[in-house]
Amino acid sequence: MAAGAILAPGLHSLTDAMEWLQGGFSPLQLWLNYLAFLPMPAVMLGLYGAQRPAIGRLGLAGALLYGFAFVYFTHTTLLAMSLHTATYDQLWAQLGWVYTLHGAGMLAGGACFGWATVRAGVLPRWTAALFLGGLALNLVLGLLPVPDVFQILGTTLRNAGLVGMGWAVGHSARR
Repeated sequence: MAAGAILAPGLHSLTDAMEWLQGGFSPLQLWLNYLAFLPMPAVMLGLYGAQRPAIGRLGLAGALLYGFAFVYFTHTTLLAMSLHTATYDQLWAQLGWVYTLHGAGMLAGGACFGWATVRAGVLPRWTAALFLGGLALNLVLGLLPVPDVFQILGTTLRNAGLVGMGWAVGHSARR
């Protein structure tokens, strides 16, 4: 589980960097993105499980909602591949409010999970702080008239928080 919490978010950040450097999607970038998104529901449930019982029901609800959003995002990656969608802007234009709704679910679920992680105190609080900071940055940048490429900043912070959580779980398991 710890390896998945390190590898999946790390790969997600790599695909964001690839997208930015290429100026859009590529088949390789989309396949790697798919591989990064696919395990996210299990990663979130694993991180929840590693903090039980201290994380409580709020943590479970957050993990489930965040993971569910990634089920949808995995689908959108497959859709982008099948439709040969060239950019995130085009994908968002194709999916519209449904994509936005799942993004809101991801933010809400992530906020619940992050806050529950801080309260639980099982994992280092800095990991949850990075995760929550990334969510907040994604929300603010989503509301501002800035290019979508800036969302990478928030996503990178979110992913760094998850990687830190995975490292902490793996490190504690070795003790």
